[in-house]
Amino acid sequence: MNKYPIHHESIWMLTIAPTIWALHFLLCYITAAVWCSKYAGDSSSLHSVRIAIGVYTAVALSCIAVIGWIGFTRHRRGGSEIPHDQDLPEDRHRFLGFATLLLSALSAVATLFVASVALFIENCD
Repeated sequence: MNKYPIHHESIWMLTIAPTIWALHFLLCYITAAVWCSKYAGDSSSLHSVRIAIGVYTAVALSCIAVIGWIGFTRHRRGGSEIPHDQDLPEDRHRFLGFATLLLSALSAVATLFVASVALFIENCD
């Protein structure tokens, strides 16, 4: 009996962290664009936008951390060593977990880079 059923080897888990980053990017960009075009004048402060981007970033990073933790637990299950290159269900499961973990780390860094822009821009000019 296979202890790693095929439905646990879904590659959809790989796409969740980059999707969270992309949504974070869009939400930050749209928030700043709408604020500057509709609500703020050219010299108006971006304080409320910075707070919103901070909240978006905290939510995105916590979601990415959960996905990274799921990937880490999948990678560590069974205690096999890297590389996971054998044609076994266990190695496929661990490889997908490792790839999910790495994509989560990359997505977290990208999310921080997107949010760092809010620290440097002072107004809507």
